[in-house]
Amino acid sequence: MIGYRFTKYSPALQKSKTAFENLLKIFLDLLLITSGNVSEALDWMNDIDRQYKITNDDYGMGDFIEDLKKQGYIKEDENGIQLLPTSKTDRTIRKKSLEEIFSKIKKSMNGNHQTFSPGIGDEPTSERREYLFGDMIEQIDITGSIRNAQINHGIDEFKLTENDLEVEERDFKALTSTVLMIDISHSMILYGEDRITPAKKVAIASAELISTKYPKDTLDVIVFGNDAWQIDIKEIPYLQVGPYHTNTVAAIQLATDILRRKKTNNKQIFMITDGKPTCLKEGVKYYKNSFGLDRKILNKTLDQAAICRKLGITITTYMIARDPYLQEFVREFTKINNGRAFYSSLNNLGDFIFEDYIRNRRKKVR
Repeated sequence: MIGYRFTKYSPALQKSKTAFENLLKIFLDLLLITSGNVSEALDWMNDIDRQYKITNDDYGMGDFIEDLKKQGYIKEDENGIQLLPTSKTDRTIRKKSLEEIFSKIKKSMNGNHQTFSPGIGDEPTSERREYLFGDMIEQIDITGSIRNAQINHGIDEFKLTENDLEVEERDFKALTSTVLMIDISHSMILYGEDRITPAKKVAIASAELISTKYPKDTLDVIVFGNDAWQIDIKEIPYLQVGPYHTNTVAAIQLATDILRRKKTNNKQIFMITDGKPTCLKEGVKYYKNSFGLDRKILNKTLDQAAICRKLGITITTYMIARDPYLQEFVREFTKINNGRAFYSSLNNLGDFIFEDYIRNRRKKVR
């Protein structure tokens, strides 16, 4: 029989997750907020449990902590005093962030850097052609070339000439080099609004997407406040906001220097920020203005956007704020660079407004 059989909906049957899995989700979120402080995250969970009763008589917080240790999510330090997150926790946070941030983006938008043009690439095909000047030695089909030499010159006086060479055609795949820029200035927690935790989630998800879906691409991560510096990917979940202003110019300059050294043709920058540059470095001194959109700072920032466009470096901005005047600056910045921008609320990072100045149209990504 072809068709569907409908039964009565039972909410109780839908709760397939165990008590540990439900508590683990809360714990990982709190671990991001506390920048990897396991003890503080567990203290918060105990407070939440007292107020909202997230555990029960059968499975308490003590059971959960023991399971965290048994399943390898936390461990004690060398002195047996402090609890620390493990590499398994790092992997779980990356996977969870990827699912949360990008689950609403259509599969048709993902792509994998492929083109329809043949060329020097990673994927061999069954197609063969004559050798042309500039072809790589690795592309030469030795078996086919020797066969051609035998046919053209005979077996008795074997010789291999350029006209005998046969090249293995390959499908071209465009490798991409990416620099991920994360704003850790004080404005990311200003006015009691936690912007750094959503920023870290977007950063983790972006890093996980690139490293898993495009493993041959390169990814570098930098953070920026008064200055900019490189960090390791595994440090992202445990980043903390500092008493910094936002030196977007220094961050883009460092990202550009990194990308200049890459041999790939496709180069891009992912910038995660609240959208307000407030600092420049002039020699050994800092020029700062945290009270508004300073034209001197903005013009220098827009100049960097133009420089990146000339170098073929696309900047995609993830803006963790909804302030209209900040969005206006990001629009101007994005237009000059010919890049893209995602505007996200703090409550739902999966709901982006996708500004694509390349196609000159506006659409909502769901």
